[in-house]
Amino acid sequence: MTNSIDELEHDAKAIFIIGSNTTENHPIIGFKIKKNVLYNGAKLVVADPRRIELAEYADVYMQQKPGTDVALVNGMLNVIINEGLADGDFIADHTENYEAMAEVVAKYTPELAAEITGVPAEDIRKAARIYADSEASSIVYAMGLTQHSTGTDNVMSVCNLALLTGNLGRPGTGVNPLRGQNNVQGACDMGGLPVVYTAYQQVQNDEARAKFEKAWDVSLPPKNGLPLTEVINRAYVGDIKGLYVVGENPMMSDPDLHHVKQALEKLEFLVVQDIFLNETAELADVVLPSACFAEKDGTFSNTERRVQRVHKAVDPPGEARTDWEIICDLSTRMGYPMSYRNAEEIFEEIRTVTPSYAGMTYWRLEGCGLQWPCVAEDQEGTCYLHKDGQCTRGKGVFNAIEYKPAVELPDEEYPLILTTGRDYYHYHTGTMTRRSAAINEFKPEGDVEINPGLAAELGVESGNLVRLTSRRGSLEVKANVTERVPEGVVFMTFHFVETAVNWLTNADSLDPVAKIPEYKVCAVKVEKV
Repeated sequence: MTNSIDELEHDAKAIFIIGSNTTENHPIIGFKIKKNVLYNGAKLVVADPRRIELAEYADVYMQQKPGTDVALVNGMLNVIINEGLADGDFIADHTENYEAMAEVVAKYTPELAAEITGVPAEDIRKAARIYADSEASSIVYAMGLTQHSTGTDNVMSVCNLALLTGNLGRPGTGVNPLRGQNNVQGACDMGGLPVVYTAYQQVQNDEARAKFEKAWDVSLPPKNGLPLTEVINRAYVGDIKGLYVVGENPMMSDPDLHHVKQALEKLEFLVVQDIFLNETAELADVVLPSACFAEKDGTFSNTERRVQRVHKAVDPPGEARTDWEIICDLSTRMGYPMSYRNAEEIFEEIRTVTPSYAGMTYWRLEGCGLQWPCVAEDQEGTCYLHKDGQCTRGKGVFNAIEYKPAVELPDEEYPLILTTGRDYYHYHTGTMTRRSAAINEFKPEGDVEINPGLAAELGVESGNLVRLTSRRGSLEVKANVTERVPEGVVFMTFHFVETAVNWLTNADSLDPVAKIPEYKVCAVKVEKV
């Protein structure tokens, strides 16, 4: 997030939510947005293929077809430029490549965008005006925007929107992705990506690599690693022989589980380190039991870049150990001695190689924590990035983005679009939440949301069993007849192993840059059982 969570409650005068079911997936943030709308009069624009709760509070709700986000945002950009709502001074002083972007979006009139997206042209105009006219407009998005074969294009498009209107570098503005798990931001900050070390220092940058080689007294490879989706594909063809999985459950969360299972079974050696025996661990040669969040000390970095202290509450059960102790022991046995007295000593090392964390200490993180970048101990951290339009590389870059259709579109045999997401009650692959009897009282099983028109055509009611089939497989699941989904679209969560929707999704349609799968668009058919 460029900005802070509380700004969505107090500073934002208009909020554009796209691809985020905020009240279900980030309920505290969703609550703050509702308070701003209800009590402060903030304007709200919502774009989502499902009619989520926040659509009921929106000044404009745009129900775009799954996979058409670029066309929708380009339509808004077109309106802002043609109606003179762009921030010319901001563009001149703080951006580059405006002309190329403007040339591309010139053809995306609201009428053309409406034809592609299914959103009425007048709603696109209203949404653009609300966003551009506000003195402080914030963009909020989540995986509904990114989990597409055009996910990178989608994100660059909303960045264009912020740059065009000067909604960057001030309270209540910015481009704000909501992280889907409690320490995703921290994992990325610590180099949990195949192309960077900590603080996004590039693996292929000789100077950065030399710094880490000196700190760790090792020689490091100059090549980037692989994202998980490519790891699975390489394992499938035999290029990867061993895999060490920590805190991940690809046998539920990855696309085309047939392909995933075959790839994992071809490995010579699979290790899983986790707090429960999940579906992936059942295939492992070795399982290493690790401590959960309440059983260890350390830090979490949340979605607004806030680094917070985590204090151990109870001891780990049985043979479970903290992740860092397991990794250090394994490293030592493999020939690279690694030992620390405690988690704080690890954090002190982190500070020395991570510029954005350099000013943080354990005592400073007590209480509310600090938001990075915090580069010196006399600094208080950073509430919002790019102050006064000063972007990291000097100027913000517009990108000329053409709309590209999803890879797998409906046809005569598979006439519907399946899109996936999360449920209010459960979390990710259900590894933790499905072990809670109280939560299961509210949501004990999965279902598929279908439009009343399709239900009538099939002759089914809520609770009836239907068969959902894609090019990769079939599953039987109970129908949930609801107007939340439009005609031609069905929706499922991926929390339930009994109806694991990723048996159906597509592993071949990856974003070319981020390599993220197209979970949000999958061609299917539905039949009554």
